[in-house]
Amino acid sequence: MSAAMAETLGALLARARARLRAGGLESPDLDARLLAQEALGLDAAGLFLRAPEPVEPGRAARFDALLARRLAGEPVHRILGRRDFFAHEFELSADTLEPRPDTEVLVELAARAFRGLREDILFADVGTGSGAIAVSLLALFPRAQGLALDLAEGALATARRNADQAGVRARFHPVASDYLSAIGGRLDAIVSNPPYIPSADIAGLDAHVREHDPRLALDGGPDGLDAYRRIVDEARGLLGEGGALLLEIGAGQAGDVTGLAEAAGFELCEHAADLGGHVRALWFNLRREARNTGKGAFFEMKAL
Repeated sequence: MSAAMAETLGALLARARARLRAGGLESPDLDARLLAQEALGLDAAGLFLRAPEPVEPGRAARFDALLARRLAGEPVHRILGRRDFFAHEFELSADTLEPRPDTEVLVELAARAFRGLREDILFADVGTGSGAIAVSLLALFPRAQGLALDLAEGALATARRNADQAGVRARFHPVASDYLSAIGGRLDAIVSNPPYIPSADIAGLDAHVREHDPRLALDGGPDGLDAYRRIVDEARGLLGEGGALLLEIGAGQAGDVTGLAEAAGFELCEHAADLGGHVRALWFNLRREARNTGKGAFFEMKAL
């Protein structure tokens, strides 16, 4: 196709939006814009300013290939391989959950808890995935040290690259661990967005979640609470005096998770709601009489 016959950028975008809308996708305009920026190497302003210009056929073909993946049901941020979260952009991989805006509520609640602790705190992020939570907190607290725990070594490798990109790698320590089992010493805080979907509900999730997020990061066992049982039990022996436990939860799980935490010796300090008004994050402190005062090693870290 000659330059004179090439489709203009404006026409290319209009066609993409129409196809996405006809495919029943929720955000056709945004998806078309993000995919066009990726295929054409432009920012949002560039798309607007160059709308009347013809698109080189090779770049148009690349855009159409990305569009086909979106129409087939692949989430737009999986196609891009990255997603913005809090103040940074995070690389995604097959072993990582896609960080979503509701989880920013957990980071904000954790930040409130951290401000009541010493500046050079040591915290653990259980099931770190892309590292979004740990990296965001390390950026907010420049003297903090974070242990990023995950069972999937692919996730740890991705998280380490994200920490590099955000400039917090020196204080970001990836550790291969099944929950908190690799930690042998005192922590000031523990934060986690664990798997909390009941196993039987996985099949009913939207396809973009069920087929593209790792099951390890979704499946919370028969009642969705298996991860919380492990975390509150193991956290009790690791948190020092004044330590905080911060957990993301699924809709309707606040009562059950609070009950588990209280039975393990924690007390609820604060909760926070997500954009839909559901309680999404819980902040607990370990009651003084429940604290384990034994000493241990700093932590056992598997070299990565």
